[in-house]
Amino acid sequence: MRECTAISETTGAMSSNVIIGHDGKPRRAWAGAGDTAFSRYHDEVWGTRTHDESAMFEALTLGVFEAGLSWPIVFGKRDAFRTAFRGFDVTTVAAMTEQDVDRLAQDASIIRNRGKIQATADNARAMLSASPSLVALAKSCEITRERAPRSLSDLPKSTPQAATFAQQLTSQGYRFVGPTSVYAFMQNVGVVNDHVHGCFRATDYPSTSRSH
Repeated sequence: MRECTAISETTGAMSSNVIIGHDGKPRRAWAGAGDTAFSRYHDEVWGTRTHDESAMFEALTLGVFEAGLSWPIVFGKRDAFRTAFRGFDVTTVAAMTEQDVDRLAQDASIIRNRGKIQATADNARAMLSASPSLVALAKSCEITRERAPRSLSDLPKSTPQAATFAQQLTSQGYRFVGPTSVYAFMQNVGVVNDHVHGCFRATDYPSTSRSH
């Protein structure tokens, strides 16, 4: 899903999965060439380390709703999810009642899966009560790359570390947190930077060409 392939190191040719954006920087094709919400997500969010509680809760929640669906569908409803879940304020979502869940299950602006809506409220409660916290667990898993993955084949769908992370979250009462969704969460919040060689967000892209 959210990957790019690199400019060939042997031929110098641009992969069909990497495009030059509106600002002249190489990005993965899914980010698009224009200045869009998707390209800004690619540039500013995916693979960028954050310890902000609301940002981490949002990433976890969008991963819950992505299960069985595609990322573009879920991302396209991101603003609606932010409204529905009160800006992903953990305390507010943890206080949601059964009536709130029923109401959101009828909200056509989001994905109307009652089980996932209920899981979001349950996950907020877990975030408030669990120890170690989600932020602490994420910090303990952080990976600093000096060499970016070279190709799509280098990008796993999950890792043993993600499986352990998922087990920890499940034991704390989190729901819809399998190894694959947890690895996607790790990518989203920058626990690991999986921007592939050739993308300007890759860890080994020349620092003088970066925007960060």
